[in-house]
Amino acid sequence: MPTLVQLIRKSRKKRTYKNRRPALDKCPQKKATCLRVFVMTPRKPNSALRKVAWIFLSNRKRVHAYIPGMWGHTLQKHSVVLIRGGRVKDLPGMKYTIIRGKFDLKPMYKSRKARSKYGMKRVLSRVDYRYKKFRYW
Repeated sequence: MPTLVQLIRKSRKKRTYKNRRPALDKCPQKKATCLRVFVMTPRKPNSALRKVAWIFLSNRKRVHAYIPGMWGHTLQKHSVVLIRGGRVKDLPGMKYTIIRGKFDLKPMYKSRKARSKYGMKRVLSRVDYRYKKFRYW
């Protein structure tokens, strides 16, 4: 515990907040354009081909973003996407994730669980008048 004289001489410092998603400019999502779509291999204990894109944001910043989902994607060079914060642990420097089901990135149609992550509406197996007879595949 510091004495009163020590506190007068050198006051307590406020804790500084480090923004972990600086390219988003304090927005929840940003619209962006793909510059290059490619695959990366993850860090040491894991092995796979993770789908990744170089992104040019609407605020003229360039970042790397992860393309979620297992069953492929529809992105090419000039595709328009929506990105959010969300790092991928086993890919170094990957701080952003692309949102599926928005703009040019199609939803993951085979996804039945965690549908909100992959832009999938609820799939109803039985046809019922209460559900307006929606079927998504």
